[in-house]
Amino acid sequence: MTTREFDGIRLEKVREHVWEIPREGDMNVPARVLASESLLEEIGDDDSLQQLKNATHLPGIVEPALCMPDGHQGYGFPVGGVGAIDARTGCISPGAVGYDINCGVRMVRTNLTYDDVRGREEELVDALFEAVPSGLGGGGVIDGDADAIEGALERGVEWAVEEGYGIESDLARCEDEGRRPDARPEYVSQKAMDRGRNQMGSLGSGNHFLEVQRVTDVFRGDVAEAYGLEADGIVVLIHCGSRGLGHQTCNDYLRRIEQEHDDLLAELPDKELAAAPAGSDLADEYYGAMGACINFAWVNRQLITHQARETFGQVFDADPIEDLGMELLYDVAHNIAKKETHEVGVDADLVGLLLGDVVRHVVQQLH
Repeated sequence: MTTREFDGIRLEKVREHVWEIPREGDMNVPARVLASESLLEEIGDDDSLQQLKNATHLPGIVEPALCMPDGHQGYGFPVGGVGAIDARTGCISPGAVGYDINCGVRMVRTNLTYDDVRGREEELVDALFEAVPSGLGGGGVIDGDADAIEGALERGVEWAVEEGYGIESDLARCEDEGRRPDARPEYVSQKAMDRGRNQMGSLGSGNHFLEVQRVTDVFRGDVAEAYGLEADGIVVLIHCGSRGLGHQTCNDYLRRIEQEHDDLLAELPDKELAAAPAGSDLADEYYGAMGACINFAWVNRQLITHQARETFGQVFDADPIEDLGMELLYDVAHNIAKKETHEVGVDADLVGLLLGDVVRHVVQQLH
């Protein structure tokens, strides 16, 4: 059996691109990493594997805890980590979800080619910098009054489209159509809302970005055609989340867990995984508040998309939808928890084969 070890954590190779940290000690389940050997080296460079192993201690977790090929160190739980937890007997962990609730990525296609943009890169980038606030604090692009905050937290992208910041097809191409119906804005603190009020439509700092990208390689022509993509085409990629509102909400509930559920916190190997027991008032309130933050983050990315469309239209003197074809391709969250129904106990070999196909596709794109 092929094994690897990183800082005392031993992994066994189960099959191609699948590595397992065997269950030992107080671990409730084993953990698995989906990665090639070269990607595993990168994942092992920081604390991702230790965080993944720590997550196996969460009450109610269903095996295995997973780390995707893009895994890297996060807060408590690795970014790129996935865990399924029994909603009846387990817990919900604000720490595992993280501070930037519904940090996610969306891509917008265009009809432009690299030849259309060549020589105008600086003009376009300067205009985008002017149109989309970025950096710590960052400001926003609209006045986040009480009605705007309420609409964003309650109705998500649906509200933004009705206000003129998008088109109907944006809803269909956004995860959950850009709205979590189980959002409960009343469980978001006034302090959190005040922090988000002037940040609607802003990138923030850290690794968040708005990039104008060029399609250099097409691996699957049928998929590219379905998405309206081709070699040398120009797309816009946006990566950001719920800004100060999500950060404050996470902080609020972490503090409450420390006060109300210190017994559960004491059982976990890392306090950053702070969790509330399933069925508790605190768990239900956090889930509702998190849903509202998720909606806010979708609105944030939608407003940035609106600004990008307007900017492209001005720079290229064209209608961003009719002429430039700036349609949303997808919006997917990667810091999120949601209630789902799954069949437990299906053929593990079949699941492994499907996951292997996913990993091979990701590895091909990354390398």
